[in-house]
Amino acid sequence: MIRHARWRSGLDGIVDGLQYSNWSRKIFEDLRAGGVVAVHATAIYWENTRESLSRIAQWNQRFEQFPDLIRKVRTPADLGQAGADGRIAFMLGAQNCSPIEDDIGLVEVFRDLGLLFMQLTYNNQTALAAGCYESDDAGVTRFGRQVISEMNRCGMIIDMSHSAERSTLEAISLSRRPIVISHANPASVHPSIRNKSDKVLQALSASGGFLGLSTYPFHLKGGPECTLLGFAELAAQAVDVMGIDQVGIGSDLCLDQPTSILTWMRNGRWAKEMDFGEGSADNAAWPPPLTWLKSGRDFPNIRQGLLDFGFSPADAQKIMGANWMRFLEAGLKPE
Repeated sequence: MIRHARWRSGLDGIVDGLQYSNWSRKIFEDLRAGGVVAVHATAIYWENTRESLSRIAQWNQRFEQFPDLIRKVRTPADLGQAGADGRIAFMLGAQNCSPIEDDIGLVEVFRDLGLLFMQLTYNNQTALAAGCYESDDAGVTRFGRQVISEMNRCGMIIDMSHSAERSTLEAISLSRRPIVISHANPASVHPSIRNKSDKVLQALSASGGFLGLSTYPFHLKGGPECTLLGFAELAAQAVDVMGIDQVGIGSDLCLDQPTSILTWMRNGRWAKEMDFGEGSADNAAWPPPLTWLKSGRDFPNIRQGLLDFGFSPADAQKIMGANWMRFLEAGLKPE
């Protein structure tokens, strides 16, 4: 077992703010070999309440099956304990508000079960807010305002990664606690629909919020051909807007996932034909992987890229993990 106080504190470890991989012992071992100490893992996309409970049950089975590699996080203390045991701390999240359906009481129920993050939307209009692919963005709804307040109370982190601009700005303003955009990039660098304007990033920064930089090729300038230094330059531009203490990594890796999972992510049950999202049929399949991030073992490449670009070792480590640890330790505590 690894027992190292600095590693346990996140000062040296790597935190990934979003993954949706086809989890296996190999993937967990690769992450540990790459120095990853904590991961926010998507458990839920379009699932309703009953289905969401089953997804959490599946994760509970993984925690039983791989007790030497992974640990479930419910509280900030669990983050440190996982590191002390040489395990990776896994934080479960939902990329949509579908688990709670129309029942605000389910926010606390799911938080008690270990759902630590919830997005108000996944691309589409929901009962809470507008998704980033909607042509009309009416902002946060009446129900959304109540859910934001309840998430704040329970210590469930609000994520606006797939939300439209007005809805995101309103969520930042309405929340009593800093929110997160766990996996997106500055639109000023690459104008993807999913990336965020400087107006949003400035409001996020001013409120104490957090940005996880995405490595999903469609969110990067140059797509799958984006170089490591190109990503480091993107990080520098995000830091220019947000500040060095409020930026981390949210890779959006979907390792070993079949095309059927991509169809579920895009279409759920609401579309019969492939939803191309960004507007190109090229998005109907998984993009080729980045040459410098093919598995969990490659995360140290990102740190080296930041150093090669000119980040100091201390600032590079803030982006790689220390910033996330600080944000999580505050954000996961109930009011």
